[in-house]
Amino acid sequence: MSFDIWTLNLFVRVAALGAIGRAGAEFNLSTTNASQRIQKLEADLKVKLLNRTTRTVSLTPDGELFLEHAKRILEDVEDARTALSHSAQSVSGTLRVTASASFGRSHIVPFVPEFLRLYPHVMLDLNLTDTVVDIVEQGFDLAFRIGELAPSSLLAQKIDENPVLLVAAPAYLARSGIPETPRELVKHACLTLGKTNSWQLIGEDSAVHDIPVSGPVRVDLGDAVGEWSVAGLGIGQASLWHAGPDIRAGRLVAVLPRYRVWPERKIWAVRPPGRLMPARVKAFLDFMQAHIVKTNQQRYGDLL
Repeated sequence: MSFDIWTLNLFVRVAALGAIGRAGAEFNLSTTNASQRIQKLEADLKVKLLNRTTRTVSLTPDGELFLEHAKRILEDVEDARTALSHSAQSVSGTLRVTASASFGRSHIVPFVPEFLRLYPHVMLDLNLTDTVVDIVEQGFDLAFRIGELAPSSLLAQKIDENPVLLVAAPAYLARSGIPETPRELVKHACLTLGKTNSWQLIGEDSAVHDIPVSGPVRVDLGDAVGEWSVAGLGIGQASLWHAGPDIRAGRLVAVLPRYRVWPERKIWAVRPPGRLMPARVKAFLDFMQAHIVKTNQQRYGDLL
């Protein structure tokens, strides 16, 4: 049997993507060459691993079984590499990371030069997008996410708290009045994110208030809520790190400051399932967590 680790990686990516051509492209292989490698693997194993159509491929029962073994083999190899990397004090390789555009610009981009000075053998591939990507399918090592995490097999690590405030421009409050209780939000223009029709707030007595809200616009991008709040369109929700500069500059003020948006949200790092982190991922995660926590505390700690 002559298959190698490289071919196992190719097979795992074919299974994840459901397409030989797309998987082959990740390894700089043509569709023909990638298909030949998979066929050679099937010949070595003497089983059919894939059902092929003109558009997609799917795993056979034998393919499903072999996939689990292939993943374990690759994890063992990665564990061995990690152990050797730590012993040699060497952190290297391509590191693929994704985060939302606004969070990435504020909390990741400024610290990349220092990280790369510390780890010059790492090549960082940073993807900043407001689309939640499938990090397993698209081959990312790490993702930074904010808010509640959907159930999944991904491994999650809390990076920091993420306080969310109600904010509005002074001009809007002068025109429409300042709400004194959560119930008064019903009378205000509330700038909603996504498809929500209500906001939950928790008070100092730990009572949760569920308030129906509406307004002139709704949007699926947090940056837009921030800009519209500054423009005086209404009251919006914003993470402290996002609204902090505008609060300091007087462009926004906190509304109902004795209440917190509920449920509380956090900043998370998530990564694909695996027993150990590659050294480059651990180095980046530890470095960024320290800088994110320090940045939030120094910039906005006194605003809470």
